[in-house]
Amino acid sequence: MKKYLVILGSLILTLSCQQKSEEKSSSVGYQGWLKGTSEEKFEEVAHQLGGFSRTMVEVGYRYSELYWAAMDENWGYADHQIEHIIEALEDGLKRRPERMESAESFMKETLPYMEDLIKQEDQETFLKGFQTLTSACNACHSKEGESDIMIQIPLNRTSPVRF
Repeated sequence: MKKYLVILGSLILTLSCQQKSEEKSSSVGYQGWLKGTSEEKFEEVAHQLGGFSRTMVEVGYRYSELYWAAMDENWGYADHQIEHIIEALEDGLKRRPERMESAESFMKETLPYMEDLIKQEDQETFLKGFQTLTSACNACHSKEGESDIMIQIPLNRTSPVRF
């Protein structure tokens, strides 16, 4: 019995020392930019990921690329963009779950509808659906009290990707 108490005591001491060493401040990343305790590092990483506004930057870029992919009839690239729009929104909604209610129909109806249109590989049909996508974007913004953010069909390409 005494042997087990010594082993248990050693284990507790070891775990306690490990926990204290984890609480020490340290630096990681390129040139040690990420500093602090484990908790402080996680907080900084969460801050770097940002909220939903960073999600919208990516979605906006991919929305534009989706449009131009269809104009080029590059359906593989269009499919790539819709997949990444979905992924970006899913990630953003993990960080800001309070936005899910506004995004629900967009995620469950609008984006699958666009995926189906892309599979048809018909530019005219796609363009009608793209108007629906644009309206759904604006409806979601309105639900979130962001009705001053009005999405419109892109006028200019910003990416060098061409088909």
